[in-house]
Amino acid sequence: MYGMQKSKEEYMEFLIEKYSNMIYRLALARTKNKEDAEDVFQEVFLKINKKMPDFESEAHEKAWIIRVTINLSKNIFSSSWMKNTFPLEDEIKFEDEKEQEIYFDVLALPIKYRTVIHLFYYEGFTIKQIASILKTNENTVKTRLLRAREKLKSRLEGGFND
Repeated sequence: MYGMQKSKEEYMEFLIEKYSNMIYRLALARTKNKEDAEDVFQEVFLKINKKMPDFESEAHEKAWIIRVTINLSKNIFSSSWMKNTFPLEDEIKFEDEKEQEIYFDVLALPIKYRTVIHLFYYEGFTIKQIASILKTNENTVKTRLLRAREKLKSRLEGGFND
């Protein structure tokens, strides 16, 4: 199977190097909190290390890792601890003011829109791939992307109206 030509330790190092940025960015986009994103990040690699799934291909590997990241992010929101806390504002530095504005506008979107925006624009997945990862219909992904773009456009032009 894909990736099994390496020792477990080498394979884990390979996965960490290859997917660290993607996992952290996706977790941050979903949780909106640096500490929760770091927790999800660690949990993803613990789960990979524990299960050591046999991936059929690089695409299968990446899709599985994204699915685990999304599921672990969901778990944070459903925990009783999370229900009784409130987020602290993180100080995130950006080189470009417009980049910062867009980042916070994306974070202001509902999670279902943030997720498709992140997977489409930041990770470069196609609509078909996103539908497969999220286990939903392609038309649902298209609709979410359309609505997310509309909300972002509205926000960038003058504020959300929901």
